[in-house]
Amino acid sequence: MQYNHIVPAVFLSRPNRFTAVCRPDGRELRCHLRNTGRCAELLLPGARVWLQHTPSPARKTQYTLITVEKQGRLVNLDSLAPNRLFTEGIASGRIYLPGLGEVSAIRPEVRVGDSRLDFRLDSAGAAAYCEVKGVTLEQGGVALFPDAPTVRGLRHIRELTALHSQGFLAAAVFVVQMEEACCFRPNTAAQPDFHQALFQAREQGVQVLAYNCRVCPDSVELLAPLEVQL
Repeated sequence: MQYNHIVPAVFLSRPNRFTAVCRPDGRELRCHLRNTGRCAELLLPGARVWLQHTPSPARKTQYTLITVEKQGRLVNLDSLAPNRLFTEGIASGRIYLPGLGEVSAIRPEVRVGDSRLDFRLDSAGAAAYCEVKGVTLEQGGVALFPDAPTVRGLRHIRELTALHSQGFLAAAVFVVQMEEACCFRPNTAAQPDFHQALFQAREQGVQVLAYNCRVCPDSVELLAPLEVQL
């Protein structure tokens, strides 16, 4: 996944969830921030960041914060990237769901009950529902999700469990938006009930997968499966 018109900058502050103030060339600019997680260990004053210049009369901001440097390592902060990487991974065979076979159709944003799941995948003999989560929190080489309690994320895991009980394949896929993580774990300290729900989901047959990424200032690429520790 490639980004065009990338410029380096320095992160200054975060006035709200969707806005970052950065200095790309001596000017202080408000930039769009797609990632609404806390990112407290990433968005520190003085951190090196990379912005995508996307001018448009319809936008309030002309830049979007894409990548941040953490202790010499790069982390992708684009919340749109995980779903795109998942789609690319399914199409290329890099992501494989046991029991599904060759995917013939990928449907995004599928309504399930009162909410939506990210994808439904169909093959000749089976169907799978998938929820994709981007992961930007890392501690001691361990990728963790969530970085703050998520009611929506918890609901998705329970919906996957219910769908599996109805005979569908189901998978929770965690895209770790950095390269250095050696394994993935649910962040029990942030949300114990999410950990419990994910553990129960896997016990009942929901697939729990994690992949890390190779991140550059202007690109992000799905890299390899990570061990999932529940």
